[in-house]
Amino acid sequence: MNHKATVIGLGGMGQQMLARMAKRPGFEITNAWDPDPAAMQTTGERYPGIRLSDSIAQAISDPDTSVVYIASPPIAHRAIAIVALDVGKAVYCEKPLGVDVNDSRALVEHAQASGCVNIVNFSLASTAATREAEAWLAEGRPGEVVGIDIRIRFSQWPRTWQMGAVDWLDKRAEGGFTREVISHWVYLTERFFGRAALEDSWVGYPEGDGAETRLHATLRIGTLPVSVVGSIGGVGKDQVEYTIWGSVASCRITDWHQFSVSDGGDWELGHTDITNLGPKDHARQLSNAAAAVAGESHSMPDFADALSVQVLVEGMLSD
Repeated sequence: MNHKATVIGLGGMGQQMLARMAKRPGFEITNAWDPDPAAMQTTGERYPGIRLSDSIAQAISDPDTSVVYIASPPIAHRAIAIVALDVGKAVYCEKPLGVDVNDSRALVEHAQASGCVNIVNFSLASTAATREAEAWLAEGRPGEVVGIDIRIRFSQWPRTWQMGAVDWLDKRAEGGFTREVISHWVYLTERFFGRAALEDSWVGYPEGDGAETRLHATLRIGTLPVSVVGSIGGVGKDQVEYTIWGSVASCRITDWHQFSVSDGGDWELGHTDITNLGPKDHARQLSNAAAAVAGESHSMPDFADALSVQVLVEGMLSD
């Protein structure tokens, strides 16, 4: 069964999700809305079967809609989600859940009281690399886990494919790589090991209202230290690297999809199938999201999980 969905926000992420949902079962887009007329026109030309609504309320209240996917800038997530929850719709929201912790706490309470399904699009929720790391940990392969490293470096921010959202992604108020990228790995860490606490952080901001360009932070889960380092600038291949260090063996996820292991020697790929990883992971994510909306078993995080990540992220960004 395809869930009838309304998409709010037709920028880069909204367009990516439209394309993914159009190719796979699980969701059928019935309505869409964006404040930008050009985005609306582009969407109408690409997907002539989708109704382009005159307002958020009109799009969400459509009786054909059972789930609302939110791809707006994060400051608007709470208001849009409440409109959907108040008319009994499931909500599938982009991360971060928000930028104001108190607002997001209120949203979590509202969602829980509504009884509606609420999930957040942390992309690592369904990847093959996540599944293999989870199994590797469950088997006790690392021995004692002694530390976790999160390392992020981009030559530019926003990245090339994000430039359509540069007006907020490179601003301190809502954007930055910590909210947009490091949050995924904080989510994964809490999924594997439980809730974390922020021990210390240092953040470097440019002049004016720009988003962070440097971040050093330490989280702790019990006695387990989690080191977080992020930076922008310099030539070279972009780096997205997550390492779980063990006393017997260690594992690493690089470039989002590649899982590898080491027992002290070279890193060796641990995937049983390493072809076409990105599209397969996207398909798994949509399958899990559809299962969540249907009330079936799934791997998607909910608003409460996203709030826990947000508290840590906003703590790291506190000047």
